[in-house]
Amino acid sequence: MDDYRVKPGTRVKLCEWPSDDHEAYEGGKSKAKKEVKALTKELEGLQELLYAEHKHKLLVVLQGMDTSGKDSTIRRVFDGVNPQGVKVFSFKKPTEKELDHDYLWRVHRNTPGRGEIMIFNRSHYEDVLVVRVHNLVPEEVWSRRYDHINQFEQMLADEGTKILKFFLHISKEEQRKNLQERLDIAHKRWKFNPADLEEREEWPNYVTAYEEALSRTSTEYAPWYIVPSNRRWHRDVIIGRVLVDTLKSLDMSYPEPDYDFRDVTIT
Repeated sequence: MDDYRVKPGTRVKLCEWPSDDHEAYEGGKSKAKKEVKALTKELEGLQELLYAEHKHKLLVVLQGMDTSGKDSTIRRVFDGVNPQGVKVFSFKKPTEKELDHDYLWRVHRNTPGRGEIMIFNRSHYEDVLVVRVHNLVPEEVWSRRYDHINQFEQMLADEGTKILKFFLHISKEEQRKNLQERLDIAHKRWKFNPADLEEREEWPNYVTAYEEALSRTSTEYAPWYIVPSNRRWHRDVIIGRVLVDTLKSLDMSYPEPDYDFRDVTIT
């Protein structure tokens, strides 16, 4: 999976990262789906162990162009995982109260506690993406935020949070197909927003913004993975493997009871 990890100091050009690559899994779609089910089952057990040990924290960041599959990634990869220990926070347009604080205020208050997995559906990176593309603040303001974000994530890592960031990489043609599908399939029409077409016009500017964010904020303690996502089954295999491998690396164990259970009799 290191092939999809952005090494610190690397200058990312998204045109060099194929969005349709599927070399991580050569068994085909049907076999990949079986592996995803197995990974999800393994993830379910690891999440329970994480929750029971109550020592580590895991933050999963999902970013990508519109229709890149953030919602479906959550549904498929975390299918069956106990919601008691997994939370999802979706970052929408900031509220007035949130705008009264610094831009990381609403982010920090939603980071995971011990034993939790927190999934960010979009994240603090919106403040160097949409904010930049739509000129919501001057360049001198958003350009400082890369350092802020690195320092913020360093602090989280120092305090015991494992951070994984996934950029769901799709092609512009794949986005066109996904948007058209939202119009063609009745039960998906609720997801279509005419404003998505305006955002699509900004595709080149978003590519530039993402390239800089990926280049400047992939670190050893908070790496970015560029996940080819034209094929959803391949995307799910990659993310599932990274999550399982990361949780296994924590070398977790169930806590021993603080009493002599041999003296306990159930009547």
